[in-house]
Amino acid sequence: MTRFDFRIAATDGAARTGSITMQRGVIRTPAFMPVGTAATVKGLRASEVRAAGADIILGNTYHLMLRPSAERIARLGGLHAFMGWDRPILTDSGGYQVMSLSALTKRSEEGVAFASHLDGSRHMMSPERSMEIQRLLGSDIVMAFDELVALPAPRETVEAAMQRSMRWAARSRAGFDSDAGHAGRAALFGIQQGGLDERLRAESAAALTGIGFDGYAIGGLAVGEGQVAMFGVLDYATAQLPANAPRYLMGVGKPDDIVGAVLRGVDMFDCVLPTRSGRNGQAFTHDGPLNIRNARHGEDLAVLDAECPCPVCAGGVSRAYLHHLVKSGEMLGAMLMTEHNIGFYQHLMAGLRAAIAETRLAAFAAGFLARYSARSG
Repeated sequence: MTRFDFRIAATDGAARTGSITMQRGVIRTPAFMPVGTAATVKGLRASEVRAAGADIILGNTYHLMLRPSAERIARLGGLHAFMGWDRPILTDSGGYQVMSLSALTKRSEEGVAFASHLDGSRHMMSPERSMEIQRLLGSDIVMAFDELVALPAPRETVEAAMQRSMRWAARSRAGFDSDAGHAGRAALFGIQQGGLDERLRAESAAALTGIGFDGYAIGGLAVGEGQVAMFGVLDYATAQLPANAPRYLMGVGKPDDIVGAVLRGVDMFDCVLPTRSGRNGQAFTHDGPLNIRNARHGEDLAVLDAECPCPVCAGGVSRAYLHHLVKSGEMLGAMLMTEHNIGFYQHLMAGLRAAIAETRLAAFAAGFLARYSARSG
């Protein structure tokens, strides 16, 4: 069976649409991956995530290694069986969480020693350990271990982290390849670093290409630099990466971020925003983000978005009812808001794929962004 096959079906400017074929299924690109941090896309059953149109989800190496542990998940049959998701799973390397959530971190060439944010227990995350954890989880797309730098940061700090990330990328490649069974059915992605510096990004891309990966992520963005700066990097970063491999923008983002990144040639995305916002009473709509807690929704019988095909909107669930549920702290409110947001994101991705295939992406993007900026509130 096919291990990993990326095909571009059509292009429109820098944008591409196509597919990634793996043993557990086909991933249509551009793709948005709902985040299943702790073996669950919060508030939804796996069947609901799939029904929304998701072809792949993301699992979190750091959180799963701490609870319930990668070793336990392996004993229970792997992450797919554990959470009841039979399609592809991408696992991140754990690097971002190690450096953002953990206490008492100490970075070295070996890796990052850290204290768990749960109980203070001490751990070491290295490229080799990250590959081992992702192998135990049984992920389909494995991410290389890298060092993240929050922006803004001095250029010398960004350069040192990028160069170390490239050394760790080589070690990740060797660690991944050391288990022929997993490597024979999974894929490994490298992560480009370099902050907002075009030369450092080019150096990183060259190093990753020299090592060789199935796909390439654009890392170190959406960490405080703002949309204008992020798009400025994407204007050149995608072209620095191999055209015949998928490009994955990590941790992005808002719907308008995604549209802008697709225009610049990005194929894959993930972000906690649709689930986190849903739990906090924010819905994404064609007319901008909507805060269901606002009093004006208290007697509004309209659905969140009349053009959204998700079960919440198609089923006629009113803003008034959602307002009541969320204001009352009822768990159903968070679940329905999340189901809508995941459905809205997948509807957006389907629209982008169709627009690229029909060479009308510029018009689709302009129309979407003009409405979305209205911010219904």
